[in-house]
Amino acid sequence: MNELKSISLSVEGMTCASCVARVDRGLSAVEGVSGVSVNLASESARLTLARPENLAAVAERLDALGYPARKATVTLAVEGMTCASCVGRVERALAAVPGVTEAHVNLAAENAQVTYLDGAIEPADLIRATESAGYAAHVAKADAAEDMATRKEEEARSLRVKVLIAALLAVPVFVLEMGGHMIPAFHHLIMATIGREASWLVQFALTTAVLVGPGRQFYIKGVPALLKGAPDMNSLVAVGTGAAYAYSLVATFAPGLLPAGVRAVYFEAAAVIIVLILVGRWMEARAKGRTGAAIRKLLGLQVRTATVLADGEPREVEIEALKAGDLVLVRPGERIAVDGEVIEGESHVDESMITGEPLPVAKVQGTSVTGGTVNGAGSITFRATRVGADTTLAQIIRMVEEAQGAKLPIQGLVDRITLWFVPAVMALAVLTVLVWLFLGPDPALTYALVAGVSVLIIACPCAMGLATPTSIMVGTGRAAELGVLFRKGDALQALSGVVTVALDKTGTVTLGRPELTDVILADGFERADVLARVAAAEARSEHPIAEAIVRGAAAEGVQRLDVQDFASFTGYGVRAMVAVEDVLVGAERLMVREGIALGPLAEAQADLARRGRTALFAAIGGRIAAVIGVADPVKPASRAAIAALRARGLQVAMITGDKRETAVAIAAEVGIDRVVADVLPGGKVEALETLKAAGRIAFVGDGINDAPALAHADVGIAIGTGTDVAIESADVVLMSGDLRGVVNAFEVSRRTMANIRENLFWAFGYNVALIPVAAGALYPAFGLLLSPVLAAGAMALSSVFVLTNALRLRRIAPAMDERSGGAR
Repeated sequence: MNELKSISLSVEGMTCASCVARVDRGLSAVEGVSGVSVNLASESARLTLARPENLAAVAERLDALGYPARKATVTLAVEGMTCASCVGRVERALAAVPGVTEAHVNLAAENAQVTYLDGAIEPADLIRATESAGYAAHVAKADAAEDMATRKEEEARSLRVKVLIAALLAVPVFVLEMGGHMIPAFHHLIMATIGREASWLVQFALTTAVLVGPGRQFYIKGVPALLKGAPDMNSLVAVGTGAAYAYSLVATFAPGLLPAGVRAVYFEAAAVIIVLILVGRWMEARAKGRTGAAIRKLLGLQVRTATVLADGEPREVEIEALKAGDLVLVRPGERIAVDGEVIEGESHVDESMITGEPLPVAKVQGTSVTGGTVNGAGSITFRATRVGADTTLAQIIRMVEEAQGAKLPIQGLVDRITLWFVPAVMALAVLTVLVWLFLGPDPALTYALVAGVSVLIIACPCAMGLATPTSIMVGTGRAAELGVLFRKGDALQALSGVVTVALDKTGTVTLGRPELTDVILADGFERADVLARVAAAEARSEHPIAEAIVRGAAAEGVQRLDVQDFASFTGYGVRAMVAVEDVLVGAERLMVREGIALGPLAEAQADLARRGRTALFAAIGGRIAAVIGVADPVKPASRAAIAALRARGLQVAMITGDKRETAVAIAAEVGIDRVVADVLPGGKVEALETLKAAGRIAFVGDGINDAPALAHADVGIAIGTGTDVAIESADVVLMSGDLRGVVNAFEVSRRTMANIRENLFWAFGYNVALIPVAAGALYPAFGLLLSPVLAAGAMALSSVFVLTNALRLRRIAPAMDERSGGAR
């Protein structure tokens, strides 16, 4: 890349002239920097660098000053990567570009996510760096998953044609050479008809066509990489097949250069190796096209048009034209375009594609709807609240794409190994040839060639490079279909090591709003009459408990009564005349003040308190009428989900700011035996520190007050129905509103990490076991020497195995049955 002369960086945090002066002085003091000009209006700093390497010092100085350079991120689609060594080469090329702060390359997704200093370089500079490393690249489209699927379909079609051509050319070569070895009569037939020389000439012509035609790609990419001192898989194939082909050329056209005993051709090895590797790549392309199926399914939920009501008249518009505040009409069976709030109509909406919940959800005036979900039999009108990139569906797609492009800590081991793996294999192949030449039996040259080529071919590290990213792509995609979004990819690995799950209470274990739970009547009173009078009095109050009583009464369809002379007594309760009867509703102290005896209901109130209920008394006409229990009820699935977590060997604790009596009662109801109560948000962080003594911890919460704990935990899990602040602080987001999603998150993490370990075991075990076999380790004891053709078949099979194994993650079943709330 050419040296940078003058650059302009975007600088964050400058608010006044003194900030400008501070940045100016700080940058001017950096060695190799001159011509500094800082602009407050454009929030930029223009400067000249003596060398591109000085840019790193500039970025460090801006960070130290407290005015960091703004960063940008771009995703490049990278073509031609075939193995883990390709990934390392592209990453190193991108990281070497001055201004790049981070580069992650994903072999399965065939892309590179690059973070760079905004203004220092352009995406075109990154593309040039990638191409200089030998890999074509372009900026990925917005619908990258669709783009990759299309590319993989085209690649698979192209490879299928190449496989067919190569196979048609290679089969006669294989039959002519190997047929004679396997069937003596066939050998005699060839000798009696066309003769050995003619047979070798036919094999030469057909093999040359294979190498120059379908196999040309290995030489075009592999030889330059080898000459640069950075060999990759293509180099291994090029050297292996090239050696077999060159040896055969000498035997055919200059046999005098070889001893009589080793004059043989290996045209069939070179041709069949190319065919088998092309078959492997064809199957890889088909499998890779399926790894992004979840993203494509999510993209398929996006609506192209919507019906907008303008002056009461319906008008169809493109989805891009929708604005927040527009009124959108949704007819029966239509897909909802964007997020919004229902203002008219009633219906049931299928939200399973977003939340994983199978049952349709009732939608009435005031309830929210989510873009991408499907309307039922009713017709509704809603006001758009979030459009474009702000919709829930767009955010889900963005989260899944980011998680799929993540690099897990376990991948670091693979990267370190593959940095030296291909050069080590080539050195081992040379060593193998030398050992056979000097220590092998006659014909030593033939054995040396066969063993050397077999080592080169069998050791291609394709499976190593695919082992981790393919599992991540498929696993996180399936998790999204189950309503579990991994915002940060490394949470997938971290979750598998969690020992303790700490739960917030309100809105996580419980519904998050009080509900009417108990009405215990005194003798001589009827439930409907008492509820009607109490609800009428409480309807004038704004207290959440009063709202719960009014909702409960409305749900039971009680009669609406007139209210007069309403009065509220802070800390005590309310009083009103309801249908000419004096009604008192409030705490025990209100009844004592008014001289109303509680009678047997005093014990009922104590029992409600023990069960975590808030108890209110109601008196009608001067007599005690009922004790009413109000509580934040436990979500229906909480107990089963907590039992499922404990069945997996996890410890479960509750951390809440609620009073201890209520927290202990709720914990007993759902099966939690460790409770930390009466804590402020900071106290939740301290409680997590205490719990961390037992091992890695995950925290599940939904509120603003949970954000510090979500950020502090080893894995923060946010309930998707909670606040945006909580979601932004979390590593994992549950689209459903209950704890079943936590169980599913652990199930996906466990299965994905197990799948990655299986892939890595196969990829490394395959090479560890078969490289010695290819080198001839079994020959002294058993007289067995692996054919290069079999080596090529085994190498292709290893990559296909890894991909196929990763695709099994698409069949992960929910760990809990959503319909019953029970564990599977």
